[in-house]
Amino acid sequence: MFKRVLVANRGECAIRIIRSCRELGIESVAIYSEADAHALHVKKADRAVMIGPDPVKSYLNIHRIVNVALDSGCDAVHPGYGFLSENEDFARAVTEAGITYIGPSPDAIRDMGSKTKARETMIAAGVPVIPGSDGELQSIEQALELAHGMGYPVMLKAAAGGGGRGIRRCDNDEQLREYYIVTQREAMAAFGSDVLFMEKCIIEPHHIEFQILADSHGHIVHLFERDCSIQRRNQKLIEIAPSNFLTPELRQQMGEVAIKAARAVNYVNAGTVEFLVDKDRNFWFMEMNTRLQVEHTITETITGVDIVSQQIAIAAGEPLPFTQEELSFRGFAIEFRINAEDPKNQFLPTPGRITRYISPGGMGVRVDGCVYAGYEIPPYYDSMCAKLTVSGLDWKTTVMRAQRALGEYDIRGMKTTLPFYRTIASSEVFMTGEFDTGFMDKHPELLDYKAYERREDIAAAVAMAIAVHAGL
Repeated sequence: MFKRVLVANRGECAIRIIRSCRELGIESVAIYSEADAHALHVKKADRAVMIGPDPVKSYLNIHRIVNVALDSGCDAVHPGYGFLSENEDFARAVTEAGITYIGPSPDAIRDMGSKTKARETMIAAGVPVIPGSDGELQSIEQALELAHGMGYPVMLKAAAGGGGRGIRRCDNDEQLREYYIVTQREAMAAFGSDVLFMEKCIIEPHHIEFQILADSHGHIVHLFERDCSIQRRNQKLIEIAPSNFLTPELRQQMGEVAIKAARAVNYVNAGTVEFLVDKDRNFWFMEMNTRLQVEHTITETITGVDIVSQQIAIAAGEPLPFTQEELSFRGFAIEFRINAEDPKNQFLPTPGRITRYISPGGMGVRVDGCVYAGYEIPPYYDSMCAKLTVSGLDWKTTVMRAQRALGEYDIRGMKTTLPFYRTIASSEVFMTGEFDTGFMDKHPELLDYKAYERREDIAAAVAMAIAVHAGL
């Protein structure tokens, strides 16, 4: 096992990795930018090293991070998610420096990072893929010809894309002409490549992903599925495990296909195979994420498997401690991404100082957070404050527990997604457990919520008004 691991990330992701390291008896080294000097992950790690003054570029400086790992005596690096976690150059630089990279090989990152290469690989492996272009689009004219052949709507996608960016639905020739240029610009800005490809648009599908673990001894298992269908603009909001939509037979079939997909690229470590499933339960491969997922907590909750600890053990050369037949899940789990955003204003970030922070607790409640009262959320990073995971033995219990936990959660100083989630969790449509990617478009009334006010805050406001009126 490793002696010391450098955590090449920040925020709640870094804290999650630091906790697993501590439980395994491994020292952790955090990195931070000047803007993150007071961040919680800096306080939690055994050691922390400032990597630069720039709030964003510091976390992307491959040369600097590798040198910090060497100077700190680290024998492994965990990339977390975001930043450099799906950067083959980073993985290669780490391994070439003689340090173990806790993740898949650079080649696997490269092959699955290119959506066109991933499609070709999956087709060759016999994995069902969404009908679309054979490779990269060369021109608008070619895109129009393909769209006419497949029929609208179609999806334009960045070949190097991910995270819901670089995607546009096109319903006619006019939109395709307009969005072709727009998507190219977005792709170049976000990924450094303007290469696009096209797929047939599956109308209001379910977004289902399977968690994969693969060791270096040829063993691959899946930890069942997560339903990530509740989204806005292709960005996940709420994730659920397992899916209410899959039958046991479909779950087994999709799990076997997910393992086939991982084996096709000689995958090692944790990864996620993502599918779209239509209303008739036909499914197609969409992409593979070659890293830890934000929503891994719900899989850990229903299976009891510590995915981060398994990542570390796999990278250390240990075999998986279980077979597929030994794995099972129990109950349901829901993850709510608590972000400093204003849902009523296009989910724009609302950075600022937290004036009050009270987290929920009790049975079946887990909070993975990185903020505290007095902490100032910087404007440079993802707006996530915490992830709230709730669980129960059945769907109704889990939803009722979510309502209770969201009611206990209190973050003040800026607008957050908390009141929005309270409205969703309390709605009849959420209790049904039936979701597809059109959920938010079908239920715009869920954005018509009132700001949450605690009784003591209302009483204080009334007392202040009385005092002002009395001239006190």
